[in-house]
Amino acid sequence: MFMHNKRLQYTVRVAEPNPGLANLMLEQFGGPQGELAAAMRYFTQAVTEVDPGRKDMLFDIATEELSHLEVIGSIIVMLNKGARGDLAEGTQQEGELYRSLTGAGNDSHITSLLYGGGAALINSAGVPWNAAYIDTIGEPTADLRSNIAAEARAKIVYERLINVTDDPGIRDALTFLMTREIAHQLSFEKALHSIQPNFPQGKLPGDPKYTQVYFNLSQGEPDLRGPWNQGEGWEYVENPQPAVDGGDGMPSVTLPAEQEAAVEAMKLRTMSSPDAQPLTGAELGSAKGGKI
Repeated sequence: MFMHNKRLQYTVRVAEPNPGLANLMLEQFGGPQGELAAAMRYFTQAVTEVDPGRKDMLFDIATEELSHLEVIGSIIVMLNKGARGDLAEGTQQEGELYRSLTGAGNDSHITSLLYGGGAALINSAGVPWNAAYIDTIGEPTADLRSNIAAEARAKIVYERLINVTDDPGIRDALTFLMTREIAHQLSFEKALHSIQPNFPQGKLPGDPKYTQVYFNLSQGEPDLRGPWNQGEGWEYVENPQPAVDGGDGMPSVTLPAEQEAAVEAMKLRTMSSPDAQPLTGAELGSAKGGKI
């Protein structure tokens, strides 16, 4: 059961309206790295999780992400507050109002006109939020790694948002949100490594013939070696040739005789003649009368 507290987890202080900046902030509201995506990712994992410790952690972090959604949404609304009133009441001349919304080359007029200056579930380019952002696969050792990466990506977006504003109150709130991404990464990483073993993911082992083989498939300078393809356990194949399993590399399938005959008939019926020189529609329509 959820109970909403009307006070934000972190206080939002906005110095002045800025519709363009509000539009950029939408990236963390309805974007792929945003707070709603994080909340839904961890909430759905928590519902599925059978380990009581991980279940509790995921519910805690999912709920905190919802509180972050409220913080970033409040920033967006505060930044749009003046424009929202101007639009609703028509306080400026048409040209002045349009310029106030589109100043500095931003696209805030889209969100202002369509959503009344509210915090819409879209990203900064106006693309609606999509459940496809949730990449949960139902295997904890895979999902926790994905969660760590998701928090890292969100931290980077927050860094970029901090870099595009000089509003001290917004920078302060964004720094808090960015810092919580670090804390969540730490929790997820601790949870991951409390599962031993946790690599490779899942239950089935890999084929030992290929587990630590590195194929040099991008050849040319620079062709560098490092711990990712040399050292203990690694087998480095300088010039891999198909097929690496020792076969001829050609796909094959065994068909029933009746289907084999049908496939052969289709092949003969649709075969191209290498000696044909057909006159095409493109040639007939060319200005050169059949010559392109």
